[in-house]
Amino acid sequence: MRKRLHLLPYILGMAIIISVSSCKKGDTGPAGPAGPAGPAGAAGASGPQGPAGPAGTANVIYSAWLDVTYTPIKDTDAVTHVVDTVAWTAQINAPGITNTLLTSGEIKVYFNANSAATPAVFPLPITDLYALTGVLNINVYFTVGKINLYSTDDGSTFTDTGTKYWQYRYILIPGGTSGGRMANAINWNNYKEVQAYLGLKD
Repeated sequence: MRKRLHLLPYILGMAIIISVSSCKKGDTGPAGPAGPAGPAGAAGASGPQGPAGPAGTANVIYSAWLDVTYTPIKDTDAVTHVVDTVAWTAQINAPGITNTLLTSGEIKVYFNANSAATPAVFPLPITDLYALTGVLNINVYFTVGKINLYSTDDGSTFTDTGTKYWQYRYILIPGGTSGGRMANAINWNNYKEVQAYLGLKD
């Protein structure tokens, strides 16, 4: 009897070891539902103001390429009484030219000395460029609703074998956008830069 009691702790220990080693971890159960959101934290301090973005072009107005017809100005020589053409004038209607635009904005006018398919675009005024444009001088001035052209040659749009040549385009830049960065963003006398900056397709 005493010998059996002496072995009892040993037997119980072995039983516990066998029981523990024979247990296996079960599969992971499904995730429980998400708990409620915690209270919002206090607002952080305002960050520093970022740099100003590029000037927008939303208010810029530009025309299509326009046909323009010049009218000759005739004069009679006081001695010979010969009537001769001394200049050519034309007007382009531009309703966007307001008094405000005249006093605080900018107006650009371009002359395509070739066709739409093979353009050769020059900013006005042009002076002594007959070899490049086919006209010697074209000057321009602006009044409310009008672009006024004054030329030493007939600068009218014309058609040759179904293709138009010598068309005109204007761009109106309001004072709110022309002041500051936009006026200096590109070279407005370089039509390729103007075309890319405004996203013009022609």
